[in-house]
Amino acid sequence: MISLAFWATLINYLDRQTLSVAAPVLREQFHMSSVAYSRVVSAFLLAYTIMNGISGPLIDRLGTRVGYALCIAWWSVASVLHGFAQGALSLGFFRFLLGAGEAGNWPAAIRIVAEWFPARERALASGIFNSGSAAGAILAPPLVAWTLLRFGWRYAFVSIGFLGFVWLAFWWPTYRTPRRTPVSASKPPSPLALFRNRFVWSFTVAKIFLDPVWYFYIFWFPEYLKSARGFDMAQIGTFGWIPFLVAGAGNILGGAVSGALVRRGISIPTARKLSVTLFALMMTAAAPAVLASSPAASMAWVSVAMTGYTGALASMLSLPADLFPENSVASVYGIASMGSGFGGMIFTLMTGWVVERYSWRPVFFGFGIIPLICATILWTLARTDAPARLLLESEAA
Repeated sequence: MISLAFWATLINYLDRQTLSVAAPVLREQFHMSSVAYSRVVSAFLLAYTIMNGISGPLIDRLGTRVGYALCIAWWSVASVLHGFAQGALSLGFFRFLLGAGEAGNWPAAIRIVAEWFPARERALASGIFNSGSAAGAILAPPLVAWTLLRFGWRYAFVSIGFLGFVWLAFWWPTYRTPRRTPVSASKPPSPLALFRNRFVWSFTVAKIFLDPVWYFYIFWFPEYLKSARGFDMAQIGTFGWIPFLVAGAGNILGGAVSGALVRRGISIPTARKLSVTLFALMMTAAAPAVLASSPAASMAWVSVAMTGYTGALASMLSLPADLFPENSVASVYGIASMGSGFGGMIFTLMTGWVVERYSWRPVFFGFGIIPLICATILWTLARTDAPARLLLESEAA
């Protein structure tokens, strides 16, 4: 079952990364500046932000099987539509549609983890399915670059978009819920009641300062290789996947570290926070990445920083399932991911502005520092002493 979530996440990232790999070509064809490109990316993140707050509760109400299927069908259609873009405006509109559909992937996958895995295995299970993001990002540069050079950018969007329908052919007859507890079968709490919980709103704020780091690498790294390191499209396709390959190990490493801490007798919430902090420190490698004299050294430091992100995310993904009942897990992560989308949108617009007026250096320094803010929020604000009980009290009130 977790392999289905892995493949969905891989396809999600192939669809998402097609634009970043094709960006140098599209920017020239549509005459887009760095600021204009940042607006196209932000259109995705705006929809992603809004729909995270809707898709999570929707999945909790419809169930994993139906909810996940609707999300991937939506974003696959949106991905295909990119191939019909005629300019920056239509490209941004199709990007908005893609973000609306892709927002449902992580709430649905987290619900699979909650349904199928005990607490001691959830961080590793989360890391396994989330490694699909790294796998998709690994495959995207060579696959999209080859397709684009051979058939054109429109065919690249259309052909990759159809992969989602292949996944649906396996998902629909295969997925089942392993058990139905009284809690999982009951009506989910309202999103407003969830957001009143201290853990939920502080977790949402924490994600503002974590996930935008990954968005920076997936949306801007090929452009950085071109403009700052002098790579052409063939070189981006040949080397651009390497940091994502290394980052894939972080998903497993993060889950293993968190699980090892739990086995040593550390409480589950504390183990998750310790793991997030350790990997947030690794993400400061973004600073030496932009200072490196050679492209190879820069890529090595970026690989360390990206591994830090995936390692931290393995624990972040499992926290809602650790602390809340199954019937609200997708809602909690969906609400929290609104912070992710909001932060990504703001920081993406800032990235385009800073790069165009200054350089890449302050951008990399900033994305090396903000994960430490996320870790600080988890330690100081995120209350983890039985949020489910507090949730029920707020719902009753």
